[in-house]
Amino acid sequence: MLLRDVEETDLPILFEHQLDPEATAMAAFPAREQEAFMTHWARILGDETVVTKTIDLDGCVAGSVVSFEHSGRREVGYWLGRQYWGRGVATRALAELLSLLEERPLYAYVARHNVGSRRVLEKCGFAVCEEDAEGFLFELGATARSEVEKLARSSGAAPDADVRV
Repeated sequence: MLLRDVEETDLPILFEHQLDPEATAMAAFPAREQEAFMTHWARILGDETVVTKTIDLDGCVAGSVVSFEHSGRREVGYWLGRQYWGRGVATRALAELLSLLEERPLYAYVARHNVGSRRVLEKCGFAVCEEDAEGFLFELGATARSEVEKLARSSGAAPDADVRV
């Protein structure tokens, strides 16, 4: 697996991933129409404060991982094509992204019914810090850095911009 910069040629595949009804239900986030999706990604790719990586699995775009500012906090997120669920891809990709990010604490919001994403975050050292009727806000504090780095190293990560995990 390789984390690499997002390329324009990745966007049609990422667009198809977010159209999957089961994925949007799991994420509790609606799919965007193509023009809105492309506009959203153009804004993301043009924002120097956003970190975006494509998850490249054996030459295929498996999904993406991101880090962005939201409500005064640095958050992380990911989206995978459904065919890659349950294979450890999200955990490895998120662990590697976390090893690239210096800032702590980091946050992630997960829909209450999304048990798989909750488990991914827990494996990467996040813990629930708030909850509401719809979901959970997870936090990764400064003390979790060494555990995340161990997870990234154990999966074979290389310390450069295009990262193999």
